[in-house]
Amino acid sequence: MLGFISKTLVIAEVEARKILHDPYDLLTRAVQPALWLLVFGQVFTRVRAIPTGDLRYLDFMAPGILAQSVLFIGIFSGMSIIWERDLGIIHKFLATPTPRAVLVLGRALAASVRGLTQALIIFLLALLVGVQVNWHPLALLATLVIVVLGALIFSTFSLFVACMVRTRERFMGLGQVLTMPLFFASNAIYPIDMMPAWLKVVSRLNPLTYEVDALRALMVRGGVSHYGIGLDVAVMGLAVVVLVALTAWRFPTLAQ
Repeated sequence: MLGFISKTLVIAEVEARKILHDPYDLLTRAVQPALWLLVFGQVFTRVRAIPTGDLRYLDFMAPGILAQSVLFIGIFSGMSIIWERDLGIIHKFLATPTPRAVLVLGRALAASVRGLTQALIIFLLALLVGVQVNWHPLALLATLVIVVLGALIFSTFSLFVACMVRTRERFMGLGQVLTMPLFFASNAIYPIDMMPAWLKVVSRLNPLTYEVDALRALMVRGGVSHYGIGLDVAVMGLAVVVLVALTAWRFPTLAQ
């Protein structure tokens, strides 16, 4: 078990080092959530068209934008593995006795590092626009845990997709197709109660819904969880385990 953990951390460290070589990527990825908070959130807070209970709309949507940012980082993280396959690097990894689950989980943890840096940027933006952030240390720590779980889910899902496609262009196309339905079929920018019946069913199957639900209860003052934080964490944890297992099973196909 200790060997599994240490190997996973080594893979994660190797992948995370790439952030140092391209730090501007983190800044460019912050542009979209900044627009959502600074433009969309400000306008709809004034309009008051979406009922959000005791929360201002800006406070309501801030956790959803954090989850969206983590989703975008995770869903496109599998692109690097297609580059490495074309360069023959993946073949060298697969030739080693390293468990496939280690290769998958290590890369997913590296995506979590990107997610945490993005969380810092969004917290600063939230503070700038006046979001009522919950600064309790335990709430902040729990928020980071949820961000890590969310990054693990969508990065392993991205790796699974990368195992199924053969070209970078097709991967980018699938990534674009998947991100918007996942985002809009969640409670990120409007309450579940506003959804039609069929969309409520879809949202319950969407792991992003549970990530947003937990973040909303932890990140902002006065926020509550629709499903309960315990259920949110359980669903996200189960999704990580299932996706890591499926991706580890498909990982050797990258060498074909």
